[in-house]
Amino acid sequence: MLRTSALACLLILGACTQQQKPRQDPAVVATVNGEVLKRVDFERLLSREAQAMEGNGPRTPEQVEPYKQALLETLIDRALLLQAAASAGVTVTTEEVDRRVLALSSEYPAGTFDEALAKSQTSRAALTRSTREQLTIEKLLTSEVHSRVAVTEDQIRLYYEEHQADFTEPEQVHAQQIVVKGLDEAKRVQQQLWQGKKFPDLARRYSLSPDARVGGDLGFFARGTMPPTFDEVVFKLNVGGTSEVVSTEYGFHLFRVLEKKPGRKRELGEVRSLIEERMLSSLRSDAQRAYVAALRAKAAIVINDESLSLVSGRAAPGQSVEP
Repeated sequence: MLRTSALACLLILGACTQQQKPRQDPAVVATVNGEVLKRVDFERLLSREAQAMEGNGPRTPEQVEPYKQALLETLIDRALLLQAAASAGVTVTTEEVDRRVLALSSEYPAGTFDEALAKSQTSRAALTRSTREQLTIEKLLTSEVHSRVAVTEDQIRLYYEEHQADFTEPEQVHAQQIVVKGLDEAKRVQQQLWQGKKFPDLARRYSLSPDARVGGDLGFFARGTMPPTFDEVVFKLNVGGTSEVVSTEYGFHLFRVLEKKPGRKRELGEVRSLIEERMLSSLRSDAQRAYVAALRAKAAIVINDESLSLVSGRAAPGQSVEP
């Protein structure tokens, strides 16, 4: 009798526990401090990611899963940062948004920006909204995170001493070339050089290389930048020297060396600003990660795993990715 009563109590308690467990909305993927991330919006965004991934063919659900998780983490962080910006009173103006959108559109040939938006299934309204959010986050991070990071002179000097290889310039050579199809033609060009014809003039007239239009000028380059055969020839020539005919997979070449720069170590004064920016970038990234981690630590984040599992990353036929 006691066993029966105990079992009955356990069943009742189990039923009570199940009844008390809140039922999550299947239309919601997650909530961040009460702010809802709708499943339909998440599906649209993941669909766009999936389309970008499908250059090598459709992805399986297992292959899409890491992208799904990464997108969820990104959207949670974004929501937390926008909430923090609102609490701090950070705003951006319409003019700032318009300037950023204009700068973005200027990167495309005339008349093709709207085509690019249509191809990515993004509306102007969606672009404006996401641009405003991005600018707001940038302002927040600048004022609350990046402005509090600094690099001292001692740190710059230490970095310089510990990264000597980064600031050592290799030997460089400034050379010209003429490249033609056949050996006989190359020797005829060589004969004209011996007769006093100018190398750039002959390059413009005979060379098949795109640099012919600038007299065969290859500019300065270090070892390893050009094909190995080029290096073997030009780095052995003296300044003003012209090579014999050289055969490569591209044709038959004649080279002339105009200048040489010996390898050298760049002084601290030359690279100070570069080091400072490099260190600031690293420190800002670290500080930004710590700032987001602190926001997460005190946030109420609820993920609806059941709803998330239903997200496939494929928008329904006719459904735009971005409203």
